[in-house]
Amino acid sequence: MLWTLVVPVKPLAAAKSRLVAGAARLPGPALALAFALDTVGAALACGAVRDVAVVTADPLAGARLAALGARVLPEPPGGGLNAALAHGAREARRVRPDAAVATLNADLPALRPAELGRVLEFAAGFPRAFLADAAGIGTTLLAAAQGRELSPAFEGASRARHRASGAEEITLTGVDSVRRDVDTERDLLAALALGVGPRTAAVAGRARAAGAPSPARAD
Repeated sequence: MLWTLVVPVKPLAAAKSRLVAGAARLPGPALALAFALDTVGAALACGAVRDVAVVTADPLAGARLAALGARVLPEPPGGGLNAALAHGAREARRVRPDAAVATLNADLPALRPAELGRVLEFAAGFPRAFLADAAGIGTTLLAAAQGRELSPAFEGASRARHRASGAEEITLTGVDSVRRDVDTERDLLAALALGVGPRTAAVAGRARAAGAPSPARAD
């Protein structure tokens, strides 16, 4: 089964506010763009992925991601994240009515194509399936097989909502890169330990060279 991935990207100016506000004074917009580029680049390199549709209202992010090979869709006004994801899924199936569709967070800078492939292979066995984030509270991937509605319920405690909706929880081990989203300095440290993509590594390196302290380690 080949998948269309729907990746939502916030306007960069409003992205990763907790990184901007943290003690390390990290460049949130630059990191958000780097995260998205590394995520989409890794997704496009996954053999189980047919194509990637990015939903965004940010022109810079859209242009850079389109240059990687993603299809860029305008974000519908005023609907929020779940509306954007549902819109992306509908557009994917307007082009390919039989598409298997999965959403993927845009802040997975350590994403490995092989690990994503394992997650999607597992998801292919169920009408709908999801992968919890590293914290065990949110969701980094939600998949809907051919002919099934995606029914996204992201933001906050989405793991519980997706489980309650009847989606199968993906319980694979060894797919840490698909779980490791980044919202805080500690998340970034964990992603760096896994090994991030080239754009994230470059931005993080420039931040350190400019004098930003390293993110604080977890106790």
